[in-house]
Amino acid sequence: MAKARVIEGLVPDRPYAEAASRIVSVRAQELAEHAERVLDVTDIEGVHDMRVASRRLRAALEIFEPCFPETDFRALLSDVKELADALGERRDRDVTIAALSDFSERVSAGDRPGINSLVARIRAEQSEANTALAPYVDQERIGSLGRRIDSLVGATRE
Repeated sequence: MAKARVIEGLVPDRPYAEAASRIVSVRAQELAEHAERVLDVTDIEGVHDMRVASRRLRAALEIFEPCFPETDFRALLSDVKELADALGERRDRDVTIAALSDFSERVSAGDRPGINSLVARIRAEQSEANTALAPYVDQERIGSLGRRIDSLVGATRE
């Protein structure tokens, strides 16, 4: 799992809004960095890492809400939540497939066809979840989200 980046330069005697802008900016960069490999169903850690990054960004936004203009903030937070939900739908299937595949290796040969059939159905759901996720993580949308976050951070209020 990707570790959260350490945010340099945070000191207690600086304004709260300054901390908000630094932390939210870094968390948004982390989110964007994971978008490239998130749709690869053979590497389930990609979606996991982006989901964790989305949760960190959401938490930072919520903590620093008083620092941001309300209208821009609400729309952005809503978009981050939608992205997190789409990531969660895909991640749920990844985890289930991994657990069932592991379980299948430990059961008798006679039980495997049933488990494999269930895995096949969940793989179809995984594919549907991936298709639903794709628009949220394309370069244009992630770039737009980053620009909106930059704009929000630039409008911090003390």
